[in-house]
Amino acid sequence: MLAERKKQHLDIVLGSGSVSGRIETGFEAIRFEHVALPEIDMAAIDLSTEFLGRRITAPFLVSSMTGGAERAQDINHNIAIACDAIGIPFAVGSQRVAIDTESDWGMNLELRRLAPSVPILANIGAAQLNTGYGIEQARKAVEMIDADALIIHLNPLQEAVQPEGDRNWSGLTMKIAALCDALHVPVVVKEVGSGISPATAQALAAAGVRVIDVAGAGGTSWAAVEALRARTPAEAAVASAFADWGQPTAVAIAALRKACPEAFIIGSGGIRTGVDAAKAIRLGADLVGQAATVLKSATSSPEEVVEHFEIMSAQLRVACFCTGSSSLAELRMARLEAVPSEG
Repeated sequence: MLAERKKQHLDIVLGSGSVSGRIETGFEAIRFEHVALPEIDMAAIDLSTEFLGRRITAPFLVSSMTGGAERAQDINHNIAIACDAIGIPFAVGSQRVAIDTESDWGMNLELRRLAPSVPILANIGAAQLNTGYGIEQARKAVEMIDADALIIHLNPLQEAVQPEGDRNWSGLTMKIAALCDALHVPVVVKEVGSGISPATAQALAAAGVRVIDVAGAGGTSWAAVEALRARTPAEAAVASAFADWGQPTAVAIAALRKACPEAFIIGSGGIRTGVDAAKAIRLGADLVGQAATVLKSATSSPEEVVEHFEIMSAQLRVACFCTGSSSLAELRMARLEAVPSEG
């Protein structure tokens, strides 16, 4: 059942190109003040940064997108080859199917062989911590791909509107804290498209979580995805009512940076261009994640994934140049202005 559900998710996202909800990212409401005299050499702009103890060439992360579907092995291999070639990290999708069954769907040490020089992030769902998962399964997720960190993904809305969803979320903060204490790698917590509030982020930081991925609204809406795979009109009606649920990505990043100034923040959720990435970094993201935007490239070849991020990097570099920013640190100080509302 799990494998079939993952296949349905993949088919829906690939078939539609994007399953967005009724909400924008918030990036459209802001723009950079243009610097007509940058006084820098565009070729000398440094886009590199540090993540999980490794130097990466640009502030990008291929976010979790595939779990137990049969195509996951080819997708993950394409991503691994591409990410190692261009020097950026990647996260695998949920490893639940691989842990629970005899089929690993490519979630094995071959990924580390294909990507020896970049951070790789393992992934399990928070809800599974109340269905029998614990330290043993978390360690297995990390060890099976030789990961540099473990993502615990939060998807309460998706679980709530999914007919087969796991809806007992009591006591999970303490269980996440226990994993932080027990694991030898950092724990990353991410949403899947509704955002992480400052209060939740502060609770996670107190529990020992090292990295928070806001995954705000404006990208793939999993409520909309679940509405499309609903078995009855009633189930579809419940899910579709939440297509505008959550905090827009831009709002979530800014609020989280203000509330948690020392946190390592990944900004994701509807990041479509290098200009979006630049805005996310300016608002407080240390790294920018993409999933659905990369998915079609990842189903094709490593070369298409490389080309995608070459375009993203080129766009980000132009944004830096036209704000007079010679590094990501300087980009974080670039001037922003609100886009005037129409009418």
